[in-house]
Amino acid sequence: MRQYETVFIIDPEFEADEVKALVEKFKGMIEDQGGEVTEVDEWGKLRLAYPINDKREGHYFLMNFTANPATAQDLERVYKITNGLMRYLIINKEK
Repeated sequence: MRQYETVFIIDPEFEADEVKALVEKFKGMIEDQGGEVTEVDEWGKLRLAYPINDKREGHYFLMNFTANPATAQDLERVYKITNGLMRYLIINKEK
């Protein structure tokens, strides 16, 4: 098991319950595959450094978790196909 950190930005037009559902989906996916989410930090709606898809704001989240490398790869695959996810980054904290 390795320690990971992920930051992702959700579309600002999503309602609060839609944002919460996406975060729970990602968290549940990690836990279903034997990982453990240690912290989910919501930074709130912040201004982007540059426009993404003509949007200037986004809901920022930081999530720390412990999981197998296959789980991190699966999470990235899900990030790529999730509607409303503007940007993401997964980092292995042990490197």
